[in-house]
Amino acid sequence: MSMKIAIVGYGSMGKEIETVAQLNNIKITNIFDIDNPIADNSYDFDVAIDFSTPQSVINNVKLLAKLKKNIVIGTTSWYENSEEVKNICLENEIGCIWSSNFSIGMQIFFRILTETTKLCDNFNLYDMFISDIHHSNKIDSPSGTAVKLANIIIQNSKQKQKILTEQINRKINSDELHVSAIRGGSITGTHTVYFDSNADTIELTHRAKNRRGFAEGAIIAANWIYNKKGFYCFENVLF
Repeated sequence: MSMKIAIVGYGSMGKEIETVAQLNNIKITNIFDIDNPIADNSYDFDVAIDFSTPQSVINNVKLLAKLKKNIVIGTTSWYENSEEVKNICLENEIGCIWSSNFSIGMQIFFRILTETTKLCDNFNLYDMFISDIHHSNKIDSPSGTAVKLANIIIQNSKQKQKILTEQINRKINSDELHVSAIRGGSITGTHTVYFDSNADTIELTHRAKNRRGFAEGAIIAANWIYNKKGFYCFENVLF
């Protein structure tokens, strides 16, 4: 039996998922958005792919879990409620995959950053900081991906202990990791991590050319979670 999907959130990412699904001959049975919300009905799909809003995620998960539908969550900035989402999925015996970024390239970037952080931290010579550049319609700032990058550094560095995302009007402390976010134009997403010493600078950059990679990753995740139960991150699928 071929997998059938529903799209939750019909913005730029929802439309890109629609395109990629059609290219892969995956049937889309439902498209939900603010004008056509999920209801307590019988729907003919296997996996819902959610790229809606942070404020909608919990309610969407509750509704989909009640309907016994598996979920891929591509929406970001809801992670303070991750334990609640996990419990909902496990209690209702459905499958769920989430990620701050469904680009395979970014998942590789996460691993590169982990190793680079460990190497630079050994020498205690490099300061570390992050820039996050996105289009003017981006809702969250910093991005979920930038927060993920910052957490990778915090977890793998003895030097950095605290993430700063707000404007600061003082000298930064050596144990603080500054994440700067710029919003403007039509840039899909560019994340750069800097390792700066008195002698040189190492820059790691991931630059998304378009939204295709995010949509392709979400479709890979949907295929993987189809007929599975449990709560997973995208890394569980790829590595």
